[in-house]
Amino acid sequence: MIIKIAHAAEGLGTVAAPSWLAARWKQPGGQGLFSFISMIFTLASIIAGIYLIIQLILAGYMYMSANGDPKKVEVAGAKIWQSMLGLVIVVGALTLASVVARLVGINLFEFDF
Repeated sequence: MIIKIAHAAEGLGTVAAPSWLAARWKQPGGQGLFSFISMIFTLASIIAGIYLIIQLILAGYMYMSANGDPKKVEVAGAKIWQSMLGLVIVVGALTLASVVARLVGINLFEFDF
């Protein structure tokens, strides 16, 4: 991966990226930005999944510790409903982004852990 320096003068030459960086980020046709966006989407979906699991565990604990109190059961049920609705919104957003990326012709999601 060669980076051409053309800011100050034409005679400055080229700078080669470090091998460990060039091997990881070498993308054909300027795909580096899309790779970065893909990593952001991957991180956001992982954080959303972890948050969903934590919220479902807390709501389940609230439901079990309600002891038949209708108000506490209602609050726990609302928390479960909101967590599932959040999951649907995150999955819908990722699906919409994937469809738009396919229509435009870019590879946005590279799930390789």
